[in-house]
Amino acid sequence: MSLAESLKDTVAAGVESVEKTATKAISDPKQAQLADFTVDYTKDRGIATYYGVLQSDTETALKAGVRGPTLIEDAHAREKITHFDHERIPERVVHARGTGAHGYFKLHTPIPEVTYAKILNDTSLSTPTFVRFSTVQGFRGSADTVRDVRGFATRFYTREGNWDIVANNNPVFFIQESIKFPDVVHAVKPDQKKEIPQAQSAHDNFWDFIGRTPESMHHIMWHMSDRNIPRS
Repeated sequence: MSLAESLKDTVAAGVESVEKTATKAISDPKQAQLADFTVDYTKDRGIATYYGVLQSDTETALKAGVRGPTLIEDAHAREKITHFDHERIPERVVHARGTGAHGYFKLHTPIPEVTYAKILNDTSLSTPTFVRFSTVQGFRGSADTVRDVRGFATRFYTREGNWDIVANNNPVFFIQESIKFPDVVHAVKPDQKKEIPQAQSAHDNFWDFIGRTPESMHHIMWHMSDRNIPRS
């Protein structure tokens, strides 16, 4: 059997499984309600690359070992992330809502045992710095008080070049597979037709993703705690 035939059979088996699940779910009122808003894009042709190559899996990337780094030779993973990075749909870019401040960074104690960087070894330097705090989901005019992950970014304008540090306020994240990042962002953003809800994740798209991604549960426990609601 050729690779193309094998992939075609895999996609067909997946479609058959989805159809059986949908038929069984009709007896569940909630599943029957969701069926009106469910579209199976793999039914006719399956997931394919830009070049029309069918993909049997779009949720895992090639790695160096069981828990090793993602390999750049995974053409589908690179294509998926690149497509996502170039999306510029108005008001749907993550971290659109934020506030920043300019200042200076002055070192207190050198750490030559850790790094050779002058910014962390020369106490006489005064390095221009910019810090920005943001929410993830909302558009530019959304509220600061919603339940959401908080992001922060710091840029040091050093003599050797710009040094950027970015992070979120939670110690874990929704996904472990980087190839799923476009999927979780698309799921958590407002509905494309209604643009609601804004700056929060209480809608079907997000919970559909979480329900099918068990690795997200750890982060959800953080997300639904007081950690993601500001004190003031």
